[in-house]
Amino acid sequence: MWDFARMNFIRTFLSKRKLAKLVETGKVWGWDDPRMPTIRGVRRRGMTIPALRDFIIKQGPSRNVVTMDWTNFWASNKKEIDPVAPRHTAVLQKDVVRVKVTGAEAPAEPFSAEKPKHPKNKDVGVKKVVFASELLLDQADAKSFKDGEEITLMAWGNAFVRNIASGDPIPSLEVELNLQGDVKKTEKKVTWLAAQGQKLVPAELWDFDYLITKDVLQEDDNMEDFLNPTTATMDDAWCDEAAAQLKKDDIIQLERRGYYRVDKGLDDWKDGEEGPKGKRLVLFCIPTGKTGPK
Repeated sequence: MWDFARMNFIRTFLSKRKLAKLVETGKVWGWDDPRMPTIRGVRRRGMTIPALRDFIIKQGPSRNVVTMDWTNFWASNKKEIDPVAPRHTAVLQKDVVRVKVTGAEAPAEPFSAEKPKHPKNKDVGVKKVVFASELLLDQADAKSFKDGEEITLMAWGNAFVRNIASGDPIPSLEVELNLQGDVKKTEKKVTWLAAQGQKLVPAELWDFDYLITKDVLQEDDNMEDFLNPTTATMDDAWCDEAAAQLKKDDIIQLERRGYYRVDKGLDDWKDGEEGPKGKRLVLFCIPTGKTGPK
C-alpha cells in the first residue's frame, strides 16, 4: 500500500466547507464547475483520466503535505491530448474583419478540399475546408497587418495585404493570393474562415481564472477578502462547418488559440434551452501548463 500525501495547489483551497459556500452563494455553477478543484471540476475543464492517473503516480508515496503549482498538472494533460486532438478554426464574432481575396488565383466560386484534422496524425481523420473569395479574420490579426505585407493564410498559402480600410475597428481589407513559386516563410500565420460556401457554427469560447488572488490562504484569512472578482470570461465566435459534428466531451484544438473541451455540442441542447442565441457550441479552454490554469 502506498501513502499519498494531500496535495495543495497555489491560489486554491480544498476545504469542503469553503467550497460549499462558493456553490451555495452562486459564485460557481456547482461542484462540477471547471473552476472547482474537484475531480468533477478538472474533468469538466478537460483533464483526461490517463493524465490524471499519471500525474498522481508520478508524485510517488509521501507523507509530506506539499503546495504545488498547477503547471505540471496541466502539462501532463497536454501530452495526452496533443497527439490526438482534431484541429479546427475559430474567428471571434466581435469586430470580425471581412476580407476580399483578389488576384489571378482567387477562386471565382467557393470550393472545398479535404484536409487532415491533425497535421501529424492521419488516424485522426480528415475534414472539409472551404476556400472562397470572401473570408473572415480576427480583428487582432488585421490590426497587426501593414499594407503590402506578405502573410500566410494557414492551410491555403501566402498572400499580400492590400487596401486596409480605415477605421477602428478595421471593417475590411483585401489580400492578393501569391501561391506560385517557392513557399516563403512569413512572420504572420493567420487563421481564417470562408464567408461563403459553408454554414458557420456559432460557439462560445470560455476561459477561466483562479478562484482566489492569494497563493496560500492562512487559517485566519477571510476567504471573501481574497476572492477573484472575475473568474470566467466568454467570447462569441464562429467555427468551421466541420465543428458542427462535435459532441460533449470531445477535445479539440482551435488553431492559434489553444485546446478546448466541448461542454455542449449543437445536438446537446434541449428544446427551448438555447435561448435567444440559438444552438451553439460551448467550448471550455483547457490549460496547457504554460501559465497555470488560466
